[in-house]
Amino acid sequence: MEFGINQWVVDEQRRLYLRDPGSVDRTWREFFAAAQVPAAQSDPSAPAGVGRTDARRQLTAVRVAALIHAYRVRGHLMAATDPLTPEPAAHAELGVAAFGLDAADRAEKVVVDGFAGQSSMTVGDVFDALREFYCRTVGFEYMHIQDSRERRWIQRRVEGPRDRPDRGEQLRILYRLGAAEAFETFLQTKYVGHKRYSLEGGEAAVVLLDALLLRAIDSGVGEAVIGMAHRGRLNVLAHIIGKSYAQIFGEFEDAVDLRSVQGSGDVKYHLGAQGRYRALDGRSIAVSVVANPSHLEIVGPVVQGVVRARQDLAAGAGETFPVLPVVMHGDAAFAGQGVVAETLNMSQLPGYRTGGTVHVVVNNQVGFTTLPASGRSSTYATDVARTVEAPIFHVNGDDPEAVDRVARLAFDYRETFHKDVVVDLVCYRRHGHSEVDDPSVTQPLMYDRIDARASVRSLYADSLMRRGDLGEDQVRGARRNYRDHLERAFVETRGLPGAGAGAEPAAGAGPDASSRMTPVKGRAAGPAVTAVTEATVRRIIAAHTDLPPGFLVHPRVLPQLHRRTAMLDTGTVDWATAETLALGSLLLEGVPVRLAGQDSRRGTFGQRHAVLTDRRTGAEHTPLNSLATRPGGFAVYDSMLSELAALAFEYGYAAARPEALVLWEAQFGDFVNGAQTVVDEYLASSEQKWGRRSGVTLLLPHGLEGQGPDHSSARIERFLQLCALDNMTVAQPTLPANYFHLLRQQALDGRSRPLLVFTPKSMLRSKAATSALADFTHGGFRPVLPDTTADPAEVTRLLVCSGKICHELAARRRELGRTDTAIVTVERLYPFPQRELATELARFPATAHVRWVQEEPENQGAWSFVAPRLVKSAGRVVEHVSRPESPAPAVGSARRHIMEQRTLLAEAFA
Repeated sequence: MEFGINQWVVDEQRRLYLRDPGSVDRTWREFFAAAQVPAAQSDPSAPAGVGRTDARRQLTAVRVAALIHAYRVRGHLMAATDPLTPEPAAHAELGVAAFGLDAADRAEKVVVDGFAGQSSMTVGDVFDALREFYCRTVGFEYMHIQDSRERRWIQRRVEGPRDRPDRGEQLRILYRLGAAEAFETFLQTKYVGHKRYSLEGGEAAVVLLDALLLRAIDSGVGEAVIGMAHRGRLNVLAHIIGKSYAQIFGEFEDAVDLRSVQGSGDVKYHLGAQGRYRALDGRSIAVSVVANPSHLEIVGPVVQGVVRARQDLAAGAGETFPVLPVVMHGDAAFAGQGVVAETLNMSQLPGYRTGGTVHVVVNNQVGFTTLPASGRSSTYATDVARTVEAPIFHVNGDDPEAVDRVARLAFDYRETFHKDVVVDLVCYRRHGHSEVDDPSVTQPLMYDRIDARASVRSLYADSLMRRGDLGEDQVRGARRNYRDHLERAFVETRGLPGAGAGAEPAAGAGPDASSRMTPVKGRAAGPAVTAVTEATVRRIIAAHTDLPPGFLVHPRVLPQLHRRTAMLDTGTVDWATAETLALGSLLLEGVPVRLAGQDSRRGTFGQRHAVLTDRRTGAEHTPLNSLATRPGGFAVYDSMLSELAALAFEYGYAAARPEALVLWEAQFGDFVNGAQTVVDEYLASSEQKWGRRSGVTLLLPHGLEGQGPDHSSARIERFLQLCALDNMTVAQPTLPANYFHLLRQQALDGRSRPLLVFTPKSMLRSKAATSALADFTHGGFRPVLPDTTADPAEVTRLLVCSGKICHELAARRRELGRTDTAIVTVERLYPFPQRELATELARFPATAHVRWVQEEPENQGAWSFVAPRLVKSAGRVVEHVSRPESPAPAVGSARRHIMEQRTLLAEAFA
């Protein structure tokens, strides 16, 4: 039997039936269970025992089932979701004729297996119901979801009667729309020419957030965290977070204390805030908006990290997910930026799961001046979400009641299945990209339609009055009262200190500068005690080497565990063991530890083995868990193959959980350049711009060892260029004990600032890079390692360096038998140890030549940063030894690398 252009429907149902008969409707099950397709009445091949009339009726039922399936899959293509194109074009595959049905079949009653809550319906009623469910102002995409339970859940919610909101709900929606519109109109009138990235044309986004948060309150969710770009941010801050109008208007007036030393700040539409969303009935929920730069979608994974941290702190977080993440996107950015796909991919991963995010795409149908035809290759801006089988609800932004309904549906889906869900709010942008450009220059026809269109508030108010739900005086009075309130706030703003150009700042205005060094709660400010007792060391090693009964360690790993026990007696503690001691000792002291990165559980170089795997059963054992003083105190994850979203997540996690040591490890340090946006916009400058601190620690394997240009350099020079105002710590330790003290100092000193550690590769197993047990039980981190072998009186040359080159220089000195050369190693590059280095260099004759030696090319590495500081510490001219300038970090030939390294060492001692 032919089904014409809808044969694909039959084929799809047959595929599902063969895999799981229960996944298709009863009509399809009966159809495929038959020996052959039932024939029409005129077909003599009808199955035995089946009358021709019955066969025709069964065939009609199958065709209706195909029609229902087609609308579930493609009905969204005919939905009236675009407020600028209210009548979408008909779709050839969604007409009844495409299924072999015609007007004569409309009155025929068929079995529909529960569709629309009915056991049977006429063909005409089915078709009308399908148009009502799937082709009005909401388009539903969910049939790409493989789990039939989820599909059926959505079908039950979509394919049923829709109650009109009661009077109270209508007033709530109208109030939110009126507040949003009046706010934008006021700003447009009072601050002409100011960039504000208004929500005009998409005011229904406030209705959507309102409905989400009301649902969250009803469900007992304790908090919501919102991430969003610029558009509509001020409106959300005012009407969802509760930021005062006077404060927002003061930012337009530039009412800041010009004498404040608390950072440079940021433009008003980048700022974050926290407060309480207050429903009109008085109920409330804690809610915050995360600060973000102009890099749009990069805030998405930061939000996920913040939410995961807060959920990890909450009791029962793994089951209830008590914090709701909401991320608002622009349509062009959602389709165009790869970090969106990375963040979606995180959503169900063990180390990153937050119980589902509600993604809201504020779809203006244009990105700055770029139309969708030039901005994406997919049908919808949201198609990337199909990769994680997230349901996608397209809704017309000019139908606020539909927006409200879809928001509640999205929240309920998230709560039921703990998965991401996308709401595509199709609207428009009434003004240009930033209110100062003329959009009609590039989209004249679109803006002719927009200029002729009334606002969503006006359209909804007219609809309510036309339906008799509200009177005209009520609608106009509400808006007039609201504008009066805004006008009063504006008058108050005129009196703010610093308001107006050239105003003299008032004393004490602006943020408190002392907040920069406020210690983490529960920790004392000042130097931390990082040494531990020998008993602690032995307890940690025992925990790492004592295995569960019957646990079979891989034969290649077992010798490494045995060596860790032996190290305590031989005085040759290596790098990986020192790290284990640092993390284990922190766990014993109640400090939570989270480590994530590509292959970080084992370690890129097979050195860590934080998680052991039973060779026989595949069972896993995490030794350090036995040391944690609270459940979940130690978490170590292999991350997805990402740097951008992965590092942004850890930044957010560390910012929300300052009491924890949070480490992100790059597989090779070179790969951190894939996360440069996070480094620039968050790690380096978030405190300066937003007063936001994060103690995230980066472990970046670094060192030129003949592995080519992409496995050699973590780009030290880039990080040092970003260092200023004590914003982060940059270190390159060369001894395991110094690394041990550095990690403990990061966790315990209470300042919560990023730590960048350039970690070793070849040094991981180098005998020169080992430490004695006493180095862990005494002392602390040393920013400068002195030369303990050279006699100062004999020294004529001082070699100052950082990183593994110090061991190579020491080995070469021994080979040459040179007693006139001292080697001083800088272990912390920023804050630069000016005083400590000057003290060490002062031990040697003032006539000694000082050379900075680095293995990186001259235009890379630390040289350009160190040079003026080293001159100041040395009090004399400083020479440098390095590879020649190069656009690539290293050569691709191992033989050539060896030749270069020999030349480098020869020049150092020349």
